[in-house]
Amino acid sequence: MPGDRFGVSIEGRDLELSNLDKLMYPAAGFTKGEVIDYYTRIAPIMIPHLADRAVTRIRYPNGVDGVHFFEKNKPGGTPDWVRLETLPVPGSTKSRETIDFVVVDELATLVWLANLAALELHTPQWRIGADPDLLVVDLDPGAPAGLRECSAVAMLMRDRLEADGVSAYPKTSGKKGMQLCCPISGTQNAELVSAYAKSVAEELAAMVPGSITAKMAKAVRPGKVFIDWSQNNAAKTTVTPYSLRAQAEPTASTPLTWDEVEAVATGAAEPRHYRAAEVLERVDKHGDLMEGLLEAGPALPA
Repeated sequence: MPGDRFGVSIEGRDLELSNLDKLMYPAAGFTKGEVIDYYTRIAPIMIPHLADRAVTRIRYPNGVDGVHFFEKNKPGGTPDWVRLETLPVPGSTKSRETIDFVVVDELATLVWLANLAALELHTPQWRIGADPDLLVVDLDPGAPAGLRECSAVAMLMRDRLEADGVSAYPKTSGKKGMQLCCPISGTQNAELVSAYAKSVAEELAAMVPGSITAKMAKAVRPGKVFIDWSQNNAAKTTVTPYSLRAQAEPTASTPLTWDEVEAVATGAAEPRHYRAAEVLERVDKHGDLMEGLLEAGPALPA
């Protein structure tokens, strides 16, 4: 029966799964059991990108068509084996408020969150107790611009970052845009990283003002790609590579090759997002296209 609950043991951790037949993506017929299966299978590739980072969850207890909520603090009934880190709320003006953040550093925790219908997992650019080791460039298209225009801007951004010795790894957001993720040294604070991202975004916007904006005002975004440099603020999170997204179809934030990005940018290929099953196939073919993020990168120019 859909309401059945049953216990499982994962790598010595005991947890309870429930309602595996519940539709999480009704239009696609994709169930909670399939969500758990996806996260179980992608775990060896995904967990290194989650490890040591405070995870924000977006939960959809009744599927993507139902009510959803953001969750940062540990939920009620959290098993005692789940890693928790008590941290000040990033960006808190008083720096006294704290949250017991969940950290996903093992398969059992990832499955536990999937069973709670935490479809989307978002992480900051910093690891626990450290300065940011990632710089993220979020490319957000304003209609009628779309993924093709994002891909063209991504190529420009890649070349600009390369001039400073920074390598960029592209991925779809799983929704309408894409992100470039860049390994950096982890020796500079979030304010410096964000200031660098803003300066580069403004530089590109000045070069191609008809297609790119670095301004947050929604009024200037239609038909342009907004380079959202503010994702590097310590209080911000970005969807984790390989996370599912809450769309009609079970798409995921999917790492890409630069050849794929160029093909979309030039019109040689159609822009698209990828479903969970396709992401697993891509991992079988390519491995982790974001593996470079797991090694320290360069310090940014001051």
